[in-house]
Amino acid sequence: MTIDLIDSEQRIVLDNISWDLYEGLLTAHRDRRVPRFTYDRGCLEIVSPSAEHERITERIALLVNLVAEVKGINVAGYGSTTFRREDLAKGFEPDTCFYGKNLHGIQGKTALDLRIDPPPDLVIEIDYTSSSLDKVSITAEVGVPELWRYDATGWRILVPHDGEYAEQLESFILPGLSVKMISRLIEDSRTLEPLAWMARVRAAVQTPQSGGYVG
Repeated sequence: MTIDLIDSEQRIVLDNISWDLYEGLLTAHRDRRVPRFTYDRGCLEIVSPSAEHERITERIALLVNLVAEVKGINVAGYGSTTFRREDLAKGFEPDTCFYGKNLHGIQGKTALDLRIDPPPDLVIEIDYTSSSLDKVSITAEVGVPELWRYDATGWRILVPHDGEYAEQLESFILPGLSVKMISRLIEDSRTLEPLAWMARVRAAVQTPQSGGYVG
């Protein structure tokens, strides 16, 4: 077992955890935002996010919704919904996620089963402390078509390429939204009041050369 405590973020990793125990923990914590569980073939990671982690998660989710609204793209947020595949012995709860092109395939459903339902079109992971599990490979294996990841190196957009993820300069689910825009707009959210920040996001997206937005 390993435990990391960084800036109030708590991360515990347990080995040799059975699928039944993992399912039991999910049931016991149903409808709670924290902690969040990631499972990969017997290894279980339990994370309680820090306040800053949650602030960035809230801002990036709002950014996606604002950009989608301006561009007229239907997306639906599914937050930190639990996604799991027993046949792959993998499960994860993203910081936040969205359905777009696959939205029609899950509308009206109150529970999702990745064996028959499509995965979210966009998964977003904020990783302040280095995860002991390879979350990129987990999302790739369950077929997530776009992953936004924030870590010590900054923001990255990852999309499938030749069986693994490759970096992409712009989003597919939100065309015209670049890594550069995401990075700068999220940085702006640290200093701007919420209404002023939302106005800046809308203005940046409406600008014809929005991909080159520098603030």
